[in-house]
Parts: sequence; C-alpha cells; structure tokens
Amino acid sequence: MENKSDAYFKVRIKTLIPGKPLSFDLFIRLQDNPLLYLRAGDILTPEKIAKLSKQDSGAHFYINENDRGNFRNFIHDQMNSTSLDVQDKALLLRESSMNIVEELFENSDVHAALAGARPVIQQFVEFMDAEPKAMGHLISLSGHDFYTYNHSLDVGIYSMGLGAALGYDLKTLEELGVASLFHDIGKRQVSLEILCKKGPLNAEEWTQMQKHPQFGFVILNENPTISAEIKAACFEHHESWAGNGYPQQLVADEIHPFARIVAITDTYDAMTTQRSYNIPLKPIDAVTMMKEKLAGRYDPEMLKAMHSVLFKLRAA
Repeated sequence: MENKSDAYFKVRIKTLIPGKPLSFDLFIRLQDNPLLYLRAGDILTPEKIAKLSKQDSGAHFYINENDRGNFRNFIHDQMNSTSLDVQDKALLLRESSMNIVEELFENSDVHAALAGARPVIQQFVEFMDAEPKAMGHLISLSGHDFYTYNHSLDVGIYSMGLGAALGYDLKTLEELGVASLFHDIGKRQVSLEILCKKGPLNAEEWTQMQKHPQFGFVILNENPTISAEIKAACFEHHESWAGNGYPQQLVADEIHPFARIVAITDTYDAMTTQRSYNIPLKPIDAVTMMKEKLAGRYDPEMLKAMHSVLFKLRAA
C-alpha cells in the first residue's frame, strides 16, 4: 500500500505485557478490514492476555505501520526492564520476532523486510550478551513444529549460540545471526505446494527445492546493504565438507565459515522438530547422529563445538 496509514503489520498477543500501558493502537482484522481493538494507553490483565493467546495464531492482531517505531521501543523497554525475568524476556523476544521473520517470506517489498530484520538480530545479540542464561531459555522455546518461519528464526538462534562457542565477537555474531535468518530466503521463489507438502518430495520437487540457494543469492545480491558473508551463508549452506553438496560442490575450507555453521544448525533444527513424516530426535541424539553417521557433511571442529554447547545446556 502506498500510504503508510493504510498499512498494517501483524503482532502476537504474547508481546503485550500485563499491566504495561500500550504505546500504540492495536487492531483486529474482520472481513479484511482493520478495526480498533485497544487504544494506546490501554492496559491488559494477565487473564485477558492468557485468554487471547489461546485464540491467537499470529494472524489476528495488527498495528498500523506508523506505529512500528513505537512497537519497537515498547519491546526494547521491556527487554531492558528489571521487572521481567530472563525467561519472560526470552519469550517476549521470540514472540515479537516471529512476525518480522514472516515478512521476509510474505512481504512483497523484500528489501524493506530485509532492513526490518536486522534490528531483530541486534536484540538477540544484546540479550545474549547481557544475560548468561539467555541462550538456554531461547533454545528451550525452539524445537516444536517445523515450518519455514520457525525454522529460520531457530537456525538463527542456534547459529549465534554456536558462533559464541567458537569465540566470535558481538559484531560477528550479529552478522552471523542475520546470515542465518536469511539462509532460506530463496524459498520465496519455491512453490507453496512444495514447501507445505505433507511428506517427502519427489524427484521433480526436490530439483526445484535445491534451487533455493541460487534464488536466495539473487535476492540478496540485489540489496547493496547485504554483505558478502551473508550471501555466502545463503548460497553455500547446502555444501558438504566432503564436497558432495550443492550447488557448487565446494570442499572443506572452500565453504565460508558462516555457511558451515548454518549447515550444522539447519540440519540440527530439521532433525529435532516435528514434521508430518518424522519423529523428532532429542537434541543430544541429533548431534550424536550427525557426528557418527553424517560426519562427512560438516566441519568436524564446529560439530564438536555444537555438541559442547548442547551438553552444557543439558547440564545446566
């Protein structure tokens, strides 16, 4: 829509904190028309939020585009509040991020969606840096049903955790987080019938799916703000350490470190989340299988670090 006042973005009701006045108007959409539900300054009770959450699929509540900055400030203030514990902050950050991730795949203006996603990763990095237990809580919220939006966000979270274990500084972690979030952006060009198929893909469908790294590279290459590292993670995350991956059959150190990380976290998330045709593995079982049966696909030192991360979280 050309006029910002006619544009709305989706939010999840769990991003609204009980007892905290809203700094934006909240709308619901009925018969494709936005209707005012709560005014800026209104306060929700815990009971009301709990009741609404049961009905919220992520597509019920909207904020006017003119209030996007107010919403971001609202989330930022809560993340810096002393009244919320680390578990509540993890839930708030994840819930507030999901609809931003959806925009990467649904927004017709992909470059606007790309620009809006980086602040999300910055918040994750800041949270991880400020709260030693942040990663454990974020991971505990991951690993449920698999679909493209959940998957992209979870791969970002796992990748930043692995990057931290490898000693990356905060700036590099931010770039890695963005790269991981964007790794499947090429799936915008893959048909929904293939993406949402309930079961394994046939040969023709698999050929189409295997093109998503190239599709993603084209999308990212058209945006001058996207770094070479982010493009590499997108284009190379299905390469294999042994050289039998795609699309370039790169070998070992020829693969960018970000892509090697995403190769591990992408597989890990797929193995530990529920799909219609598989039973999810436990975290340690998934990494053990990757180390023992799929070892040739991954950087061995990074895979060892991933095992260490999950072992420490389990011990904690």
